[in-house]
Amino acid sequence: MHEMEESDRGIVAKRTANKEPSAELSERRPLPKGNPQYPTTHHAQKWARVHQGIERIREFVKRKPKEKLTTLLHHINEESLKAAYFALKRDSAPGVDKMTWKAYRADLDHRIEDLCERVHRGTFRATPSRRVNIPKPDGGTRPLGIAALEDKIVQTAMVKCILEPIYEHEFCGFSYGFRAGRSAHDALDALAYVIERRRVNCVVDADIRKFFDRVDQRWLMRFLRHRIGDERVLRIIMKFLKAGVMEDGSWRESEQGTPQGAVISPILANLYLHYVLDLWFKVQRKSQKFGGEAYIVRYADDFVVCFQYKEEAERFLQDLQIRLEKFGLCLHPDKTRLIRFGRFAERDRRKRGAGRPETFDFLGFTHYCRKTRKGKFGLGRKPIAKRMARFLKRIREQLIRRMHQPVHETGKWLGQVLNGWLNYYAVPTSTPYLKRCYARLRWIWLQVLRRRSQKDRTKWEQLNALTERYWPKPKVRHTWPDTRFTVMHASATQGRSRMR
Repeated sequence: MHEMEESDRGIVAKRTANKEPSAELSERRPLPKGNPQYPTTHHAQKWARVHQGIERIREFVKRKPKEKLTTLLHHINEESLKAAYFALKRDSAPGVDKMTWKAYRADLDHRIEDLCERVHRGTFRATPSRRVNIPKPDGGTRPLGIAALEDKIVQTAMVKCILEPIYEHEFCGFSYGFRAGRSAHDALDALAYVIERRRVNCVVDADIRKFFDRVDQRWLMRFLRHRIGDERVLRIIMKFLKAGVMEDGSWRESEQGTPQGAVISPILANLYLHYVLDLWFKVQRKSQKFGGEAYIVRYADDFVVCFQYKEEAERFLQDLQIRLEKFGLCLHPDKTRLIRFGRFAERDRRKRGAGRPETFDFLGFTHYCRKTRKGKFGLGRKPIAKRMARFLKRIREQLIRRMHQPVHETGKWLGQVLNGWLNYYAVPTSTPYLKRCYARLRWIWLQVLRRRSQKDRTKWEQLNALTERYWPKPKVRHTWPDTRFTVMHASATQGRSRMR
């Protein structure tokens, strides 16, 4: 009786007008069928307010994978710039302009309006990055650039509103570095799934030498022009690449490389390797150049390639060096290796009279061959010994500085540090090494406590009471990699391997 027909309008609430009965009734009307007047679908000051323009970019990229997007700069508006400002870290170090996050907020609306006008008028100029050299474990240094605050704002808005919507659909499934919703543990799970479930007998552990410093900017701009046809956006990106660095009071032009440490650098690095490595590997596999199985897992410039046959792995490594040299890159000679690894590695080495199978490091973990309780092959993972030693050394230095602080405050601080370390390294098969680190940390703290004075007599019972109260237990926090990988990608792969 009251069923809706195709020509029926929505049922709305009615109320009587404050006029004579013959006047028209005042009532609320249904929402229009067209696009709403508001540019967003959420009213909170955060990135959850998804701009409908960004959604249209994603839909266009999926619908027309070979066409360029010619009008993109209008997505960089005052609203997106303000959201990018609030997405920055409040306590980050200032750049050359000495502008901090709190100082910029003093006249935020006027500053954002002026910044947006300069971006659209073409008068925006990128500021050189402040160069800071961070020591590396091998004795070298890693140069990082600290960008100015307005550069961070524009880069964040460009990444969130333009580059990510375009290239997140373009990137391959085996690329995990610096992507939304893809962590280092996702890459580790994918690698473990391949080694344990597929026919893997050889592993190429590769690392690109000084990748961020050697990126060819001309090739990078050519790659960007495959999908971006808005020259205004390309000019802004080129300004960030050519801004240069300030070091010891002198300016130096950056003729190659991406500004390492900048907001826009990770996605540009992923884009470069997407065309140089990822698509090339997919073409190699589709052309049936590999007679056996071959899989790759990449996290930024670190990647591992698994092969069924050793001959194909050796040929791939030679072709890879030629491919990278074409684009100005090269493999690190000390960090790139081809090893026998898998379910038959131990048997093959036993025949040759060698010892245990070789291991390789990837994303902070040492991967090794192990035996399960049923005597089958399994992949073992443990924290890299050098990194664990470096972690304990830094804790010892901090404890010496905190030597005379209240013991309970130091115990609470140590519990927070240990909790963060366990959140990353507490994976299956690493329990013995977690307990070893836990015991070593307790011994270091006891030594520091006993050094506070000659009369200090701190006992193990007192230390055990403190650790029981403030420290988390050294137990596994992550599920088995094959289980989590299967659950995460079961609906997306529909029975096919995510690695393809």
